[in-house]
Amino acid sequence: MLDILIKNAQIIDGSGRLMYEADLGIKNEIIEEIGDLQNETARQIIDAKGLFVTPGFVDVNNHSDTYWRIFSNPNLESLLFQGITTIVGGNCGSSLAPLVNQEIIKSVQKWVDIKGLNLNWLSMAEFLVQVEKKKLPVNFATLVGHGILRRGLVRDEVRTMTDREIKTMSEMLRNAMKEGAIGFSTGLVYTHAKMASEKEILALAKIVKKYNGIYTTHVRGEDGELIESIKEAINIAQKTKVRLQISHLKAIGQKNWHRMSEAISLIEEARANGLDINFDVYPYEITGSVLYVLLPDWVAEGGKKIMLQRLKNPKIRQKVVAEMKEAPFDYSKIIISISPLNKSLGKKSVVEIAKSQNKEVEEVVIDILIASEGRVVTMMDVLSSENVGAAIGNPLSIIASNGSGYSIDHKKTGELVHPRNFGAFPRILSKYVRSREVLSWEEAIHKMTGLPAWKFNLKGRGVLEKNNFADILIFDKDKIKDMATAENPYQYSRGIDWMIVNGKVVIEQGKLTGQRSGEVLRRQSKSFFGF
Repeated sequence: MLDILIKNAQIIDGSGRLMYEADLGIKNEIIEEIGDLQNETARQIIDAKGLFVTPGFVDVNNHSDTYWRIFSNPNLESLLFQGITTIVGGNCGSSLAPLVNQEIIKSVQKWVDIKGLNLNWLSMAEFLVQVEKKKLPVNFATLVGHGILRRGLVRDEVRTMTDREIKTMSEMLRNAMKEGAIGFSTGLVYTHAKMASEKEILALAKIVKKYNGIYTTHVRGEDGELIESIKEAINIAQKTKVRLQISHLKAIGQKNWHRMSEAISLIEEARANGLDINFDVYPYEITGSVLYVLLPDWVAEGGKKIMLQRLKNPKIRQKVVAEMKEAPFDYSKIIISISPLNKSLGKKSVVEIAKSQNKEVEEVVIDILIASEGRVVTMMDVLSSENVGAAIGNPLSIIASNGSGYSIDHKKTGELVHPRNFGAFPRILSKYVRSREVLSWEEAIHKMTGLPAWKFNLKGRGVLEKNNFADILIFDKDKIKDMATAENPYQYSRGIDWMIVNGKVVIEQGKLTGQRSGEVLRRQSKSFFGF
């Protein structure tokens, strides 16, 4: 007897092939059979007539770890209602392990208030055990963040690494890969990584290649530096033959929008020349970043504490304001998203705050950073709709949220989180498939399931076929839709009728069951290829 029998399904299997009609049987956590199963019996029968049956969505650029959501809100409701069944953490140079000591968790303080955080791990192995204890409703795998390795050695110093330090970082990465990490990420745009040399990144990428992992990168610049930054990433991959993923590819600011087509052309050329390269994208013109990136680079050197000391010094502050004015930014596009001041800020727009206080906007940016102790996340309306559509439609792109899991109750904190946390995947299906027809249903599902699972070596996931893990969605193609907006992000997406994770029903007829059947996916475990 089967555990679950899905009858009369219109199957989009995630491989990219055309949809077809069949039944699907599940036993334990595995897809037992696909075909004509009308004579089979099951403990639970689901009639999927008129509905699509697809693999669960695989979100390879997720930050539920470094935003602490897997610990503070392990139900991750906003991800479930999007159809996400697997997430990959450790992105953009930040991961929660390995730690040289527990002080190094400061590397994620730009995203989350680290006061009172309770850590009971140092190694990658210990961290993954703690995640298992949370019993997440989704599968979880992680990369090793470059920032956590680097700051484990240099603390708040901003400098190049010595040969001995690079060797130590390489050993830390090697151990983390042995203990289950699936790859390595960099966030070269952030202060402590800006000094990372090619020699440093090459040494670490070689380790990743040896263990058949993936190298993902938040490139060094996404505005005027975009093209050189893409070339740098490609150069690393060409020299090491490591699998490369460009994180959330975008061109920031209208004056740089024309660079996007050249960036994509570089990626396509590298792929044509044999490089294993892809990029991910989220379906919004609004991006998210930390506020301090608007400061001159030198201001943040030495860490948050020294940055705040500089900003409080009247003479240095005057110099900072002058340099900010020399590199003008359209501040009208900036909204304060996450800050300790959320409940006291009457307005979210930086320009509106400046007007209400009769101050220059550069002064207000500094005031907010000081009052928030440097922890300010923003939303910026700085991307081109045409570029976003072109990236989504490109054969080399993977759909990813670049978001985290929240409940709608988080609204009470006053934080105005990015709508991608609630709506990225359904938005692709409702806007770019159903409305604009940028992608076919089969292409879109492939970019959300089979392609990311293949790219990140998630064996047995992402495609509906016999003996694969039963991570499955059932939804109405005419009803699936994102509801979250920049003004009101706390709205769950609609349309996911059923979600099954590892053979257990997590969403039944549109409602959460409370089942938390996700697994921690380790490199070389039953869920991964060996090396």
